[in-house]
Amino acid sequence: MALSVMLCACLAGCKQPPGPRYVPDEAAAARGRAAIERVGCGACHAIPGIGWPKGRTGPSLDGFRDIGLIAGALPNTPANLAAFVRNAPRVKPGSTMPATQLSEEESRDVAAYLYGLDDE
Repeated sequence: MALSVMLCACLAGCKQPPGPRYVPDEAAAARGRAAIERVGCGACHAIPGIGWPKGRTGPSLDGFRDIGLIAGALPNTPANLAAFVRNAPRVKPGSTMPATQLSEEESRDVAAYLYGLDDE
């Protein structure tokens, strides 16, 4: 009896492992990949799933969703990433990343693609 009570107490203290912080929509991620290729993000960044180019001016975006801060300054959230990829100088003054030709929807799709990279 005492063993059963102790086992129940131990199991009650266990937590489920945390789920993913962000689950991207597959259609949005596919549109994001197409947008990345169209505007040429690979000219500056190595991006998993993008064969060419694999630029080295900016950081590799492999494992992006696990980095602490976007551009070393912004909390790593999908909304912040979408705003940053659309117009980095406005979101983080002094950023060396230029503004892009992405619409708001396309920038959200790019964020969906980048956050989904770890699930592949």
